[in-house]
Parts: sequence; C-alpha cells; structure tokens
Amino acid sequence: MARKALVNKAQQKPKFSTRQMNRCSICGRRHGFLRDFGICRICFRELARTGKLPGIKKASW
Repeated sequence: MARKALVNKAQQKPKFSTRQMNRCSICGRRHGFLRDFGICRICFRELARTGKLPGIKKASW
C-alpha cells in the first residue's frame, strides 16, 4: 500500500502535464500500472481470478 500523502499528491492537478503520475485506484501502487483498466498488475490479477473483470479469463493453451 502506498502512503496516503503520496496518493493524495498524485490526485492533485500537476503544475505541468508531464508531471502526471499514474497510480492504481485500489492500492495506490505506481509501478506495474495498466492504463486500460486503471489498476496495477497485482490488483488486476486478483480481480481477474475472482471473475470481477468482465471479458477477462485466465489464459490456457
């Protein structure tokens, strides 16, 4: 879990647009962020495994 101060800072509008930081909307993690879903890879995996992401299923080949 990210610190509350860093999550709040990332939610504010930056002075310059290049300072925008993507953070997971669930846990606040900044690395491993998936833009299509707005969450990190760890939260994505947990939600996909429990079936809470429609259209996503475990790969099997």
